Amino acid sequence: MSATAVSTAQILIGLTGLVVGGELLVRGAAALAMAVRITPLVIGLTVVAFGTSAPELAVTVQASWSGAPELAVGNVVGSNIANVLLILGLSALVAPLVVQSRVVRIDVPLMVGCSIVLWLLVLDRSVGRLDGLLLFSALIGYLVWSVIQGKREGTAIQEEFAEALPHDGSTVRYFAKQVGLLVGGLVLLVIAARLLVGGASDIARQLGVSELVIGLTIVAVGTSLPELVTSIVASLRGQRDIAVGNVVGSNLFNILAVLGLGSLVAPNGIAVAPQVIGLDLPIMIATAAACLPIFFTGHRINRLEGGLLFFYFLAYMAYVVMGATEADAMRSFELAMVGFVFPLSALAVAFSVFQHVGNNRRAS
Repeated sequence: MSATAVSTAQILIGLTGLVVGGELLVRGAAALAMAVRITPLVIGLTVVAFGTSAPELAVTVQASWSGAPELAVGNVVGSNIANVLLILGLSALVAPLVVQSRVVRIDVPLMVGCSIVLWLLVLDRSVGRLDGLLLFSALIGYLVWSVIQGKREGTAIQEEFAEALPHDGSTVRYFAKQVGLLVGGLVLLVIAARLLVGGASDIARQLGVSELVIGLTIVAVGTSLPELVTSIVASLRGQRDIAVGNVVGSNLFNILAVLGLGSLVAPNGIAVAPQVIGLDLPIMIATAAACLPIFFTGHRINRLEGGLLFFYFLAYMAYVVMGATEADAMRSFELAMVGFVFPLSALAVAFSVFQHVGNNRRAS
């Protein structure tokens, strides 16, 4: 068997292990949280969001520890871009998304703010331990705030999140089962992350591309699979706040927890490539900011807009791959996107939002 085949098998096994491990972790943690009477909304915005970000955390910590900083950073940035463009896009294609939760609406500006802060922190081309401590401290503050605000949400929102979580239990056997799921998920995540990081690094060397490109594409999409499954299932069930809250919460955790902890365990922090600072992080900020007009107006993400988000995800993936392979079509692609696609998309979104605002005024 060739070295490439072995590395590909490692990646596939690692991705599968991450998805299964993340699912076990979410199930166990959510059930235990319900058992100790934490509200469903708080669990959805914190425990579930953290659990679906567990693959990113496992990969980033492993990559940071093993000296693969480009993979660590690419995983987080690529996952955040995929969460908005791929996951919200596909979820809206399944069923239009309408956000009712006040917490989610507040979380969106937080997501944009944290993205900008991260960009400012890495202008010196690294996420140092002091940066990591700052990010992780912000996470603690966010968790405390979420618990307080979550208790103030309306009954309808609480019931929506309760439907998606396991029912309470009080037997010793029940607790033992959930602890077993939690521990088993964590162990599987650690093993799978090691396989994935090793395989991805090998593939990068064999193909002659950077670990950053692998992190932004294969690893980022792979570690976003738990969020993808959770959000699409929630959208199919009509639980639109969960579909959106899962994405927003995961993006916040990726920045504050994943990069925060990753930089704390890395021997010399996490180095950040100039390409990330000049291109990928600004794209991550732009995708987060694209959510602002939608959530501030209470406007739903319809299927057309979902398709537009998904198109931009495909375009970003194509751009990363063309940049890595130095394709001749790169310049034409850039001109087409900047001169035609971006302006047309901006006009379409602006028209849609203004139309919604006008309808609201007429209704009032």
